Amino acid sequence: MTEVFQYGVVPITCHAWNKDRTCVALSLNNNEVNIYQRAGSEWRLLETLQGHDLRVTGIDWAANTNRIVTCGADRNAYVWTCGSDGKWSPTLVLLRINRAATCVKWSPNENKFAVGSGARLISVCYFEQENNWWVSKHIKKPIRSTITTLDWHPNNILLAAGAADFKVRIFSAWIKDIEAKPTPTPWGAKMPLGQMMTEFSNSTGGGGWVNSVSFSGDGNRVCWVGHDSSLTVADAGKEMAKTQLKTEYLPFTSVTWVSFNTLVAVGHSCCPMLYSVDDMGKLTFMTKLDVSQRKESGSLSAMKKFQSLDRTARSDQSDTTLATIHQNTITGVAIYSGEKNNCTAISTCGADSQLVIWNFKLLEQSVADLRLT
Repeated sequence: MTEVFQYGVVPITCHAWNKDRTCVALSLNNNEVNIYQRAGSEWRLLETLQGHDLRVTGIDWAANTNRIVTCGADRNAYVWTCGSDGKWSPTLVLLRINRAATCVKWSPNENKFAVGSGARLISVCYFEQENNWWVSKHIKKPIRSTITTLDWHPNNILLAAGAADFKVRIFSAWIKDIEAKPTPTPWGAKMPLGQMMTEFSNSTGGGGWVNSVSFSGDGNRVCWVGHDSSLTVADAGKEMAKTQLKTEYLPFTSVTWVSFNTLVAVGHSCCPMLYSVDDMGKLTFMTKLDVSQRKESGSLSAMKKFQSLDRTARSDQSDTTLATIHQNTITGVAIYSGEKNNCTAISTCGADSQLVIWNFKLLEQSVADLRLT
């Protein structure tokens, strides 16, 4: 049903997979990136990437070019390339920022990547052959706060950015030096670098910065989650119509599309939640993916519980165990198999140092309302 892997007791900040899912790169809340290779039912530490001085805040693994990009609180980013000897070597990235880098994402064509930061700007980076380094162009206006999350449109040009100023913005990240002129999309036709196509407010009355943003598989819709426990979808094909659902759960930290009309959101409730979007844009909660039950240690009787309460001034220790696989905040979600329009499995990492793979086909047998549309 699900595969659970434990990496000690330190929170996993972020993770990313290689193309065939035989290796995973993750950071254990420090300045290093560990690459693990699958060996049967276990994961073997292959290599540790050491280049950052402060905590790593973002990792992305380019599937086709097999390059890893990392960014950190030390205001740096590195592109790691695997040599013929199997060793990874870093290439310098000139971000030109004076605050911590917060997130990083490869473009679909893998010829550039974007880095968000606390410097109130986005660095769009591309490779400069002459000097053998990655240079950046900045998107600044009208960003007013820290960029917290990024996601690319399938056309390799548009970039969705969520920020701590409660806004989600769609920018053009066209680099004319390396790309042909883009064609018009429902988001707009004019696309010079830095052009803001549209802007959405997550909280009109204050309340929630944006934690994660995701373009749909066809690129016509964008969804995001805010720190006010909200989930929102906007549709460019319907005059930028926006639908927001204020949920009853603790705030979500990450969200992704898993089918044309289905989303998975994860966060402080420690359980992946499935939501559906109908043709009118209405958001509906479907089900929780986690159906595990808390195991009472020794099936304590009522008398034993009272004895334990009398002896230790608290009930049995099992009441500190959550009835979910993840025992702490889920910090990230990634597509494990399939694409955004047709995903068959996802992976989540958490502050409990667990990496969990959720297989939808197997979960359908135990989760009654699980159906991807």
